[in-house]
Amino acid sequence: MSEWSDESNLKVEAASHSPILTFDGVSKSFMHLGDTIEVLKGIDLEIYPADSLAVTGASGVGKSTLLNIMGSLDAPTGGTVKFNGFDVYKMGQRSLSRLRNREIGFVFQFHHLLPELNALENTMMPALIARYPRKRAVQLAENVLCSVGLEKRMSHRAGELSGGEQQRVAIARALIMNPRLILGDEPTGNLDWATGEEIAELLFHLNEEAGVAMVIATHNQKLAEKMSKRMELIDGRIR
Repeated sequence: MSEWSDESNLKVEAASHSPILTFDGVSKSFMHLGDTIEVLKGIDLEIYPADSLAVTGASGVGKSTLLNIMGSLDAPTGGTVKFNGFDVYKMGQRSLSRLRNREIGFVFQFHHLLPELNALENTMMPALIARYPRKRAVQLAENVLCSVGLEKRMSHRAGELSGGEQQRVAIARALIMNPRLILGDEPTGNLDWATGEEIAELLFHLNEEAGVAMVIATHNQKLAEKMSKRMELIDGRIR
């Protein structure tokens, strides 16, 4: 079986010693004014359950590109990406969409909340996309918002929340489907120092308590040093 079928359950149980995500010789290049720009050059890595991996490097070195490939948002030019042993980029679009919705949570520097919706409604969106009954989606959203400390802010719209609260809603939205992997692209980069520390501690708590694997691209060296693994991208390669 080369990929998950559309009818199959994407929650494949994997032994703790098996990687969730595997990169084998992954490369990525772009064409610019007739020239080939190599962003990633033969990246090999494995992400296991409960891992926390910091990806560091200078601006423009390819950290976001790496995370986009991990999250199946962008295809590599070469190499293989496997999630739970399945070749991600050989999946059909429907299976790939289900993978992104149910197995991977995304937290970005900017929260990307829908301003016309309140915290509860924003958090519910992945469950509604997965066609969960609304009552079930509400229950899941309430539970996860309580877990990130927003039990008293559920009815507030995005503009009525502080920057830290908005990022907590974004984290809750990323967690509602109980993903196996969280990808964070500078999740504390748009916050003041104290609020950024709170968000970082929340992510570490979720990583340790729930066993969710976490990959975070960051310029914050203090944050990177707290992660169980660290890698630096230099000239398209891992150091």
